[in-house]
Amino acid sequence: MTLRELASALARKEVTVTEHIEHTLRALDGLHGTPWENLVAERCDDTALAEAALLDAELAGDRWRSPLHGVAVAIKDNIDVAGMPTRCGSAALADAPPAQHDALLIKRLREAGAIVVAKSHLHEFAYGCTGEANAAGPAANPHDPTRITGGSSSGSAALVAKRVVPLAIGTDTGCSVRAPAALCGVVGFKPSYGALPADGAFPLSTTLDHMGLLTADVVDAGLAWGAIPGIARTPWPIAGLRVGRLRGSLWEVRDPVIAEALDRACAALVQAGVELVDVEMPHAEEMSATYAAIAGSEAYETHAELFSRRSADYQPSVAKLLAAQADRSAVDYLRALRSMRRMRDESLRVMRQEFGLNGLVTATTPIRATPIGNESIDGLPVRREILRMCIPFNTLGVPAMSVPAPDAPGLPVGIQLAGLGTNEGQQRVPGTHPAEAITLGLGMTAGM
Repeated sequence: MTLRELASALARKEVTVTEHIEHTLRALDGLHGTPWENLVAERCDDTALAEAALLDAELAGDRWRSPLHGVAVAIKDNIDVAGMPTRCGSAALADAPPAQHDALLIKRLREAGAIVVAKSHLHEFAYGCTGEANAAGPAANPHDPTRITGGSSSGSAALVAKRVVPLAIGTDTGCSVRAPAALCGVVGFKPSYGALPADGAFPLSTTLDHMGLLTADVVDAGLAWGAIPGIARTPWPIAGLRVGRLRGSLWEVRDPVIAEALDRACAALVQAGVELVDVEMPHAEEMSATYAAIAGSEAYETHAELFSRRSADYQPSVAKLLAAQADRSAVDYLRALRSMRRMRDESLRVMRQEFGLNGLVTATTPIRATPIGNESIDGLPVRREILRMCIPFNTLGVPAMSVPAPDAPGLPVGIQLAGLGTNEGQQRVPGTHPAEAITLGLGMTAGM
């Protein structure tokens, strides 16, 4: 069932929470002996079943918390869940003790009635975008186990794609919710910076880290978003919105299947009443260039002590990335940070006020899932290609969503929609109105 179908069935008492959780645990059991076994990093069957019984008792007493009441959720294994270790996919944390407390977002999910059933695979320490680097081995794409899932929220995307859970939680520093969503054929929603609390998540870059949701489709993403306590929920009509189709070398797509899917998505937005214009994002390439210095410096600061003791326990590709940051000066880091903030503010001002844009559309990635172990495609680095069309939305801090293009032949294709926080000429504050991206996603999928 979709999340909305499940939520309706649970609320109507057509299915008990315990029955749903037992079904989910059997689905997790079904991964054993398959290429997807390592999508699950840790399970908490007993706790999940105990919570299910309590939530069934609440429903029996006509208490219904939200559309997430009794819904099974998988959590990326760099986010603390009380009673479960947070190993971040790394042998360097193989002996990590169980977390003492839930991350703040997990607390809010529990408040809404969600039930954690498992921790999920990730690219080690979230420092990578393919889903290959993990102490348990690479994650296998649900559509072709010889290919990557994308990362770093690899297990979260794949478990939703395999319909094991209707909702999973990931993190996104440069692409890590949207890229695996695109490559696995699900929706990945990165709200604006700070809209979902990152407290209790193992950091990669505190300047750029976002939390995010993965669901089967946009309707489910909107349902989950609206059910989480403590966030802004703003309805947004799509007709009359002005959306920029991003142009320029950074947004170039060579894969004809992706290019055609993007054309169809843009046509669907126009059909839904959107005014579509071609635009170039100011400073896009320069902001992307500062990304590596900021994310790398902050990652190295987080890992310096552990890396000095246990570098041999890191996956080789992640160890190489961290080692490359050791000699960067504080001056270079601060310059990059100041440059990014200046360019971000200027870019948002131009797009909001001078172009009058409410949102943006582009592909999520210019490539589809590549074979596991391939570092390049058509002579281009896979890592750079996966990141290049996603990074700008982390530097801008605006909400962005990857939506699977329907009817694309072969492997999945993701279309990326971003909100800019404007409506009828009024500037909005980033972080308060991520609903724009959901609105655009709903309008696009309805017309395709």
